[in-house]
Amino acid sequence: MYEAYWRLKEKPFENTPDPRFIYYSYEHEEAVSRLIYAVKERKGAAMLTGEYGCGKTVISRLLFEKLPDDKYEIALVTNPFLSPTALLREICFQLEIKSSIKSPKVNLLENLNGHLYENMSKYKDTVVIVDEAQAIRNPMTFEELRLLLNFQLNNRFLMTLILIGQPELREMINKLKQFKQRIAIKYHLNPLNKKDSENYIFHRLRIAGAKRKIFSKNAINLIWESSGGIPRVINTLCDMCLLLASGKKLNKINGEVVKEVIRDFEG
Repeated sequence: MYEAYWRLKEKPFENTPDPRFIYYSYEHEEAVSRLIYAVKERKGAAMLTGEYGCGKTVISRLLFEKLPDDKYEIALVTNPFLSPTALLREICFQLEIKSSIKSPKVNLLENLNGHLYENMSKYKDTVVIVDEAQAIRNPMTFEELRLLLNFQLNNRFLMTLILIGQPELREMINKLKQFKQRIAIKYHLNPLNKKDSENYIFHRLRIAGAKRKIFSKNAINLIWESSGGIPRVINTLCDMCLLLASGKKLNKINGEVVKEVIRDFEG
């Protein structure tokens, strides 16, 4: 709608997990590095936590690009608010393991175990990513995930489990001592600081085709203060700023535009 006005190829601040737009702050680089390490070194289980909108889901999608599909098979569970058996069935579905909706748990586990060995024979590793893991409310579902880590040989795990969720996931896992001990890699993703927020905005504009600075320094400072450095909120504010300023036929987004958007955003 406003792309032509700002001479952009596409919208730069969509809240979708597009890896092309990921901005690598130090913490984002560290998060990706640790998860890749957990997978490649077959550490068994890893956990990434962070505030809502900090970029965790984007990082999970980035793993698909970093882990070649000829060496890794990845199952991504995006809605884990399921019973233990239903979660097993969803993991099997994501790994394209044939099962019926009436398959008992023992059959699901047998099929999954066979699939893991089959991948190993093909020199492929299996990765299971559970996004929004804080949505799990049944302790037995966590127990089922923990028991999946028993699929192993004497010298290696047959799969890597990655849990991704909001900060309360850490508290939930801390109460499950046996599960906590099985998680070898942990990392918490914080909001962007002031400098990274500025770089984040410029980065996304550049990917979208911007040839000049569209936001003033004051505008960026106000966006950072209002968003708390949370990328998803930054995206929402910047998107509305581009829309509002284009309607006003402005050449640059200034502090007044941002203040107006913040007032609308905060209701």
